[in-house]
Amino acid sequence: MSNETPIQYGKVTATYFWDDGSGINGDTGAPASGEPMQKGLFSSPSWPLGTEGYIVYEGEEYEFFIGDRGPGVPSYDCDVLLDIDGKTFADMMGESFNETTLTVSGGNGHADVEYYITEWGDGHGTPGAPHPFQQPGTSCDSAVSPIPEQAAAEPEPAAAEPVEEASPSEEPAEDTEPAEDTEQEDSAETAAAAEGSDGSGTSAETAATDLSGAELTGSDHALGATALLTLALIPAVLIALFFVWSRRSPAGAHAGAAENGKGLLGRSTGGHGLASLYERSGLNAMVEKLRRK
Repeated sequence: MSNETPIQYGKVTATYFWDDGSGINGDTGAPASGEPMQKGLFSSPSWPLGTEGYIVYEGEEYEFFIGDRGPGVPSYDCDVLLDIDGKTFADMMGESFNETTLTVSGGNGHADVEYYITEWGDGHGTPGAPHPFQQPGTSCDSAVSPIPEQAAAEPEPAAAEPVEEASPSEEPAEDTEPAEDTEQEDSAETAAAAEGSDGSGTSAETAATDLSGAELTGSDHALGATALLTLALIPAVLIALFFVWSRRSPAGAHAGAAENGKGLLGRSTGGHGLASLYERSGLNAMVEKLRRK
């Protein structure tokens, strides 16, 4: 069975022969190609000697090569255009070949076949449509038809290009950047987010907290010693002021009159003046310290 791509296709009527040079039963001599008579050697009235192909009969394929000329007169009028060797013809018909008589036992001596040419020979003859024996001017064009699609060879799929695998040296390097750099970047971003719009690094909310607290609390938000002292003295001062104010005379005789330029807290020569009490108690120094802060 042939796997080659046909270059010509057609349908013809064929007969059979066996010319081995014995002269038996009309034998006209050895094949014209010089090849000995054998199974698979066909005869054509015009195709080049050495032409190769195959025929199909009732679904079965039989390979051949053109090795002789014939048929003669039966090819006239493009009637019989192919001679099949007797042994192949016997296989086609399900019969036997008689070696003595060089005939096929029983059956019809003719058959309609499909032929496929796969390669033209380089011997004597003419490629293309066959013509009757020794009548090159008569072309049997009806013996040639378009090649059936199922007989055309399918194109071989293109070989897939091999995928090159990346070598270990081409693999992307792992990120080896120290973790501390990332931590420093995070700290910088946090510090930048904490800066105020004036670029001073302190937000308006932080500034307000600092002002309102007046350093009364420490870093752990607990009241400091100075704050506790201040909070403890404020009620005492307020009570003392209220006591003096409620007991002073209209003319201010006990605490220094206003017309002396001293007022309520004016320095008195007596040991009971409010100013004297103010200085002895140390409130003066404490107030000055808080004012400087």
